[in-house]
Amino acid sequence: MVVYTQEHVYRHPWDRVTAAAWRKFTDPDSRTVLSHVADVHTLHRRLDPDTGRLHAARSITVRTPRLPFILRRLLPSATASPNGSAFCHCVESSLVDAKHRAMDVVVRNVSLRGLIEVEERASYRPHPDCPDEWTQFRQETTIRCRPLAALAAVAEKVETRCAEKFLQNSAKGREVVERICWYLEAESTGAAPSAV
Repeated sequence: MVVYTQEHVYRHPWDRVTAAAWRKFTDPDSRTVLSHVADVHTLHRRLDPDTGRLHAARSITVRTPRLPFILRRLLPSATASPNGSAFCHCVESSLVDAKHRAMDVVVRNVSLRGLIEVEERASYRPHPDCPDEWTQFRQETTIRCRPLAALAAVAEKVETRCAEKFLQNSAKGREVVERICWYLEAESTGAAPSAV
């Protein structure tokens, strides 16, 4: 099993960063940067009238990188593509508490779980040093290659390769959120047309 944590400071206020995070998959300019994301759909949204918290779930379909030969052999033929990649379906669950300026996101794969389990937990909070101007982003990802658990060395290689790809994609996601934050800032001052 591979577990890693990343932290990033957005030099933008919490409300702008969380608005950008919600828009990152729908922004037309993001499609080339986030080319691994094939499809996103909102499954449900519910605003709790008592607490003011937003509960939401989205379905996210991603293209995997080329899978190692041993994993391709374990996939049903309809799942794998000729280039050795596959589509993986994930569910993202979000809880937004605007009153306390907290947003928590959990993403888990719901397909390919017989091969690999991935769980990503992210949080957005005002930065303790500059709470009205900066946002602290923290992400923890756990990757476990199930069928190869008995072959520790092989499982570790697969998990490490997956972690490397997830780290690359996380950096791309942060880049998109940063860009959208700048658009939102320009929009709020009337300096630019809406980009999203």
